[in-house]
Amino acid sequence: MLADLGADVVKVERPVHGDDTRTWGPPYLRDAAERDTGEAAYFLCANRNKRSIAIDLATPAGQAVVADLARKADVVLENFKPGGLAKYGLDAASLRAIAPRLVYCSISGFGQTGPYANRAGYDFLIQAMGGLMSITGRGQDEPGAGPQKVGVALADILTGLYSTIAIQAALSERERSGLGQHIDLALFDVQIACLANQASNYLVGGQVPQRMGNAHPNIVPYQDFPTADGDMILAIGNDQQFARFCTVAGHPEWAQDARFSSNPQRVAHRSILIPLLRQTTVMRTTAEWVSALESQAVPCGPINAIDQVFADPQAIARGMRIEMPHPQAGSVSLVANPIRFSETPVSYRLPPPTLGQHTDAVLADWLGFDAAQLRTLRDNAAI
Repeated sequence: MLADLGADVVKVERPVHGDDTRTWGPPYLRDAAERDTGEAAYFLCANRNKRSIAIDLATPAGQAVVADLARKADVVLENFKPGGLAKYGLDAASLRAIAPRLVYCSISGFGQTGPYANRAGYDFLIQAMGGLMSITGRGQDEPGAGPQKVGVALADILTGLYSTIAIQAALSERERSGLGQHIDLALFDVQIACLANQASNYLVGGQVPQRMGNAHPNIVPYQDFPTADGDMILAIGNDQQFARFCTVAGHPEWAQDARFSSNPQRVAHRSILIPLLRQTTVMRTTAEWVSALESQAVPCGPINAIDQVFADPQAIARGMRIEMPHPQAGSVSLVANPIRFSETPVSYRLPPPTLGQHTDAVLADWLGFDAAQLRTLRDNAAI
């Protein structure tokens, strides 16, 4: 995100192996001859516009190089276990002592403090411990009931977005005070924060939210419904929308029924209303329902597979798939940044880097290293 917004982001990776996600395949990016390049699609999704340098932090020379880069940087982000960088002299206290203006952002599973601070934290584990899986999946009495994770590493993604906000706020504060600060972000904390209305329902109402499949705890009807050829989503957010739906469905009397005329009543009588709706929605195809309901401003839509998402006219019109040149594959398809600026558009400058692709260029740009200095570092296996 920061790189898309214009930052020169330098990704420090270990030599030979690099970021773990480089090997999280298949699928791997393929070249013009349909050979695997070794670049995992997983890595490609999060590393556009970054420059990669390969440095061995276990060597004193490697540590010195990273410390020198930190002196020049506005921001350092790291995702080691708490205390893991102290032995290299690259922890927040050490680097901020030599660069007080530095904004240092630590991202970990459970944060820098607390009884779980030293535990490893992976997204799947955090979705479980942070409550998300307890409210995701079919209801307890339904076939196939049980906790489910979300289909992408949502805790990771949301933590990245929170870190972007925090970093920019810290940079803004630095403009006033002249000082940086240490940002402590935990996946666990973020996952709890993102329980949103479900957390508030518990804190205010005292009832522990349960899994409800695709149903909404506070709004009815707001879930999936079967159609003649598949399924669709109804996302009815107010009584007027419900009344318009009833007219399209051929049952205007439902909107006048005291059990269904207001959202609180529909929530209370969910078990009666939902079967009635299901018996009706199966009578038309998804496309027929979407066409009829959209014409009456009733929120609805199909449940698209990912290939259908990228073929959707709206996704095409919004340019959500982009192509960038790639040194091994010729080109690589990526998902566009969703931010639209009127004056300073997001820029796509660099494809996801190969391991250590920019080591020499970054050390020359940032630190003024010449060929002899780079050769010495390489001879000492620091880079």
